[in-house]
Amino acid sequence: MIPKLNYYKEHWHVHSDDVIKPGLTAMKEALSLVGNPEQLVPTVHLAGTNGKGSTLTFLEAIAKEHGLCVGKFMSPCIVDVHDQIQVDGQAISQAAMDKVFQQMQRAGLSGKLTDFELLTVAAFLHFSNSNVDIALIEAGMGGLLDSTNVVIPIVSIIPSIALEHTQFLGDTLASIAHHKAGIIKEQRPVIIGELPEEAKRVVEQEAIQKKAAIFELGYHFSVVQTSNGECYRNNKHLYEISNLQRTMKGTHQANNMALAITAFLEVAATLNIAPSSAAIRQAIKNAAILGRFEEIIPFIIVDGAHNPASVAKLVETIQHEFPNEAITFVVGILADKDVQQILRLLEQVSDHFYFVDFDNSRAMAAEQLMALSNATKKAVLLDYVSFLQQQSTNKEHTIVAGSLYLLTAVRNRLLIEDA
Repeated sequence: MIPKLNYYKEHWHVHSDDVIKPGLTAMKEALSLVGNPEQLVPTVHLAGTNGKGSTLTFLEAIAKEHGLCVGKFMSPCIVDVHDQIQVDGQAISQAAMDKVFQQMQRAGLSGKLTDFELLTVAAFLHFSNSNVDIALIEAGMGGLLDSTNVVIPIVSIIPSIALEHTQFLGDTLASIAHHKAGIIKEQRPVIIGELPEEAKRVVEQEAIQKKAAIFELGYHFSVVQTSNGECYRNNKHLYEISNLQRTMKGTHQANNMALAITAFLEVAATLNIAPSSAAIRQAIKNAAILGRFEEIIPFIIVDGAHNPASVAKLVETIQHEFPNEAITFVVGILADKDVQQILRLLEQVSDHFYFVDFDNSRAMAAEQLMALSNATKKAVLLDYVSFLQQQSTNKEHTIVAGSLYLLTAVRNRLLIEDA
């Protein structure tokens, strides 16, 4: 369920299914009915297990600092359906959403798509209506059969690959990589982060078949820590920029930053833009993302870590930011995730856990989560709003993690209560 999407569906009598149906046939037919807006805007396409949102955020900031009007489509939402479609950092307005739904209604799209497919079409229409200079498109699940995989991008980005959505994408790294590599297009470059060897081989093979240049973090470009911040180097473009100061926490964000700078150099070359080191430095400093180690009220942090790979990065960030400090976790997890591995990782930095129920049909019950936990201090938490407010008052660092859907609920309720 995508919050507030049903309002527009009901208001404009545009029906879609709340299910996952991998495949592009319906999308291509629907887009042709609305004039193929996805072909009217230059794009960058991102797929991967973790790092998509952060890489996209860095890239958006860099493009905006160079004066480009930037469209952004991402998932899932943090607040509601509006924030999944943005132009220059502004969520689509109700008036603009009404306009694209009216376009879809008149084109006869009702009953032809799933919810996410419908939203993807809405994003392309909004970007076309807004005359954006570049659209950054994040795959919802996988890549090959994802509804976003109808674009021919300037460049594709695959930040990471790990096991996820195994019921749809397969239960091996190779099968997951096959889906992620599906976003690679003929003779269009692909930029990759640090991938497991098994996954990297699949991506490299796909790139060779598509005659797509492949640029790999740590080989074709890199980022290193110096006494004056971080330094980015790119062998292909013979480009170097030093004194980069990130606001986004975590050493893994250095890699996401490097991916974004590399992608922008490809975009700049295609759009005939001269990269500005000053603009890139300012963009890296400005870049921030909701739900990525975000302190929403004093001492209360929410993080969208929801699989072992992202949780491992969260643990690393906690160890770096709060060494030898007591941490409390508030956790809720979807039942189709690797729950036990997630808990084992979080237990490396805390022995104090509260488990919560949240509104999602796939959520594992808090009682069941508590039973799987090895923590000695653990309980089911019913009123997390009051608890988190008290933790803030007591100046006790507390981290909410485990599911983006939980994070959204906590963030919305806590900020409303605290307003």
